[in-house]
This record gives sequence, structure tokens and C-alpha cells, in this order.
Amino acid sequence: MSEGQSTSRRKFIQSSLGAFGGMSLMGFGGFDANQTNTDFITFDLHAHPGYFFAKGSDKYPGDSAFQQSIETMLAGKLGGAFFALVADALIISVGANGVKPSRNFSSGEAWVDYKRQITILKELVATQSGALLATKADQFNTDAKAGKIAAYIACEGGDYLEGDAGRLDAMYQDGVRSVQLVHYHPNELGDLQTEPAQHNGLSMAGKLCIKKMNNLGMVIDLAHASYATTKASVDISQHPVMISHTLLDNGSALPIARRMISREHAKLITSNGGVIGAWPSGLNKDLNDYVDNIKRLIDVVGIDHVGIGTDMDANFKPVLSNYTQLPTLIAHMKTKGFSDSEVMKVLGGNMQRVLSSVLR
Repeated sequence: MSEGQSTSRRKFIQSSLGAFGGMSLMGFGGFDANQTNTDFITFDLHAHPGYFFAKGSDKYPGDSAFQQSIETMLAGKLGGAFFALVADALIISVGANGVKPSRNFSSGEAWVDYKRQITILKELVATQSGALLATKADQFNTDAKAGKIAAYIACEGGDYLEGDAGRLDAMYQDGVRSVQLVHYHPNELGDLQTEPAQHNGLSMAGKLCIKKMNNLGMVIDLAHASYATTKASVDISQHPVMISHTLLDNGSALPIARRMISREHAKLITSNGGVIGAWPSGLNKDLNDYVDNIKRLIDVVGIDHVGIGTDMDANFKPVLSNYTQLPTLIAHMKTKGFSDSEVMKVLGGNMQRVLSSVLR
């Protein structure tokens, strides 16, 4: 694609956001200012309910934690979420310098663990009457109206692929509808925020994966990706992308602050109509500060490009640690001047638009 063609495509997408954004609110109920959470249907861009990916390790809290997470989703009126496998879960650990890989994968090891994690997730969802595996965009509304959580499968990290875009076909058939290119372990697809660059952004394997995900109808997640990786991905992708969980840089000295992004980084996501999930991690002082950081994101990228990405139940010192806090979050947003339509866009409308644009 030429630069002129790319610019024309982006202008078309941006000019369409207003009308499409209105369509994205279909299925949402009205907001009563005297109540904090009436009929809102909320979408979480990034979640690990019950820490399910750790099953089989001493860190796993038991199947009941998954059930409890689903129950709180229903109580908080969450309509859907990306339930994220963790591609490098076997080889990362938390230390004084943050999350780091302890070793590299052996050949085929990551793919074996993908099969383990997706089997665990599907079995856990099957045991819960409150959740349904989702693969189509309209399930966000239809499942929520039926009192169910639309559980879309995501993979946090592209390590499973081992640089082979062809594996995306099998993952798509398994029900995966989003892949985050990188996590904490450097892989074959691109550079990440927390380790030295090795691909000068997006690798050739990463470029092939972007194109393959576009063709299949999978949401590209650029959380943890470096600025160069993000820019290259956005330039190639014909569909909206997301950064599922991050915040604008606020000057924090914590190791995890390397996961924040600059204003310029954030603006990249708007060029093709994407969404950034505001991350309620310990980089926020409290829930009130989290709303302020949501507003900061909106000031930079606009109301059509912000959602919420909780990282539940694997977040760092979360200020939003339970879905039953969603009514309180809405109350804070209203207090700080968000209109009804703005609240609906951030809580789920913007992501519904992306799902409708990307998923087949």
C-alpha cells in the first residue's frame, strides 16, 4: 500500500467514527443519573479470570476462583471480555526489576503449553452457567442480554507461534479471536517495551502474522509492544487494533512503569480506528485517580478510542480489583463530567465497534 492509499484509508476510518460510534451503542440501556449502573453492558479488553492459566502450579487458587470471577462479572453487569491465555507463563517470574523471563523456550514447548491452557479455559467455561465462549461480534450483545458473559479467547504473547503465522489457522479454529504479539519474553514477532530491541520493531514474521490475523478476523493486540513495533503494525493492519491494557506515562519510577506509553505512542492507535484499554493497575493512586487517567487518555486520543482493560485477576496492585466495583467506577466518571454516551463508549461501545469491524 502506498502512503497516499494509507492516508486515504485512515481519513475514511476517522471520518466514519462518529456515525459508527453511534451504531456501537445499540443494545445498551439508558443511564439513570440517580443509579450508578443500570443497563450498561461493559467489555473488558483484557482479563485472566481466576488466574486460570496457572492451573497445575502452586500459584493456582483453585477452580472456585474462576467461578467467583464469573459471578462478580455478572454482578457488575459485565457483558463480555477477552479471557487471555499467557504465552510465556512457564518462563517468566516477578523480581525486584519487575517481570522478567528466566529462560527461553525449548522447541515446541510453547505450543504444548498453548494446548494445555486453552483446554483448561474451555473446560472451566463449560462448567459455568454464567459464561459462553464467544467468536462472533454480536455475541457481546446477545449473550449479555441473556444474562451470560461473552468469553472471547485471547493469547497474551505470540510465543506460541514460534514465528509461524500458519499456526494462526489452528488457533482460529480453536476459537482464539485476539493475539497480543509480545508479552515479557522476547519472541520472533517484534520488540517489546521491557527488553532491548532485537527486530528494529516488527519482524518479517510479525508482519506476516499481522496480515494473517487481518485475513482471519482476529483482533491484533499491541499491549507490551514497543513504539516501533506498534507503528509498523498499525501501518500494515487494514483493521482496527487495540492496546488492551496500558496508561499514559505519568513519570512513575516503578519497574512496571515501562509498560506505560507516550502521547505519540497512544495516537498511533487512532489512525485505523483502534482502542486503548485504560489499565487500573497500581500505577494509579486509587479509583478516582484511575478516572483521571482515563480522561488523560481521552484528551490525547479522543472519546472513540478508549476502553477499559482490567488485567483481572493478574494485575499489579489493582485499584479496580473486582467487577462489582464497576458501578463505583461509573459514579466517579459521572462526577467528573462524563456524559451518558461517553460512559457507554468507554465501558463497551468503542470495543463493540472494533469487534464488529474485525471479527468474521
